[in-house]
Amino acid sequence: MTKDLLDLIPRLASVRLVVVGDVFLDEYLVGRVERVSREAPIPVLEFVRRFTLAGGSANPAHNAAALGATVHVVGMVGGDEAADELRARLTEIRVGDGLVADRRRVTTVKTRVLAEGTLVFPQQVARLDRLSRQPPSPQIESALVGQIENLLPHADAVLVSDYKTGVATSGVVEACRRLSKRFGKLLAVDSQGDLPKYRGFDLIRAGSRDAAASINRPLDSEAAYEMALRGLVRSLDARMVAVGRAEEGMSIAWGADYAHLPAANRTDVFDVTGAGDTQVAVMTLALAGGATPLQAARLSNYAAGLVVRKVGNAVPTPEELRWAVETW
Repeated sequence: MTKDLLDLIPRLASVRLVVVGDVFLDEYLVGRVERVSREAPIPVLEFVRRFTLAGGSANPAHNAAALGATVHVVGMVGGDEAADELRARLTEIRVGDGLVADRRRVTTVKTRVLAEGTLVFPQQVARLDRLSRQPPSPQIESALVGQIENLLPHADAVLVSDYKTGVATSGVVEACRRLSKRFGKLLAVDSQGDLPKYRGFDLIRAGSRDAAASINRPLDSEAAYEMALRGLVRSLDARMVAVGRAEEGMSIAWGADYAHLPAANRTDVFDVTGAGDTQVAVMTLALAGGATPLQAARLSNYAAGLVVRKVGNAVPTPEELRWAVETW
């Protein structure tokens, strides 16, 4: 099985992927702890540096690009400086720009304040989000569908990354479903609940909390996970359903089969941000590259174990992924 996974890694680079979803600009403000404030029991930080990363649905796109895939991202931005900065970050990570600008919106910016001190990595002490959850206007929705119509015929797979800030409308989702079926493309989603919306997708992924809320049943035992995932495969007509379980790894179901994969790395965990994005990106690439559902899940589990060892929206390289497969 290890050789099968190692042989699969180079095939990821041949995949052409379109990611459709909510893009963010992740802003990091890093300061050094100097003292405790006299005004409130909070640390006073002296500014050290600022940097930004492409976040939201741009993060699975970045993961795929880091593994060599050809990637375009379709999403919404505003007509502001944050949109320009996000486009610049996409260029740096070699992700194609399929963004649609709506000058009546703000570009979603998630600002994280990090404190440097005696720890190995900076500690996040606050986060401030600037965003709009309004659905797009009919004109903007039409423009999003137009980008999908232009890009999808030339891709091998499309991944909907739904962060609930407006892009994954019923019209956009239906366009992905219709065009994927017409052109024979793999169709995947990373959903924050509302699973029936993605009926007929090849791969449906969600976190455990969102999956439990969607089926209105607690996932509090292995038997509960198995029953729920088997039921979702049938009711959603999905090829594969995957549920992320944080430090407990992930559960998957496909066909008549079910498996629980323990976390590949449970000791060197510094930041779990973006681990789900890594999982779904690698699973999508692997399935599009000819992997079985179990192979795709195992490889994505190793990839997620790598990125939690880093701070922020991190991505694995092919070399790191080979190391993880061979070592873990």
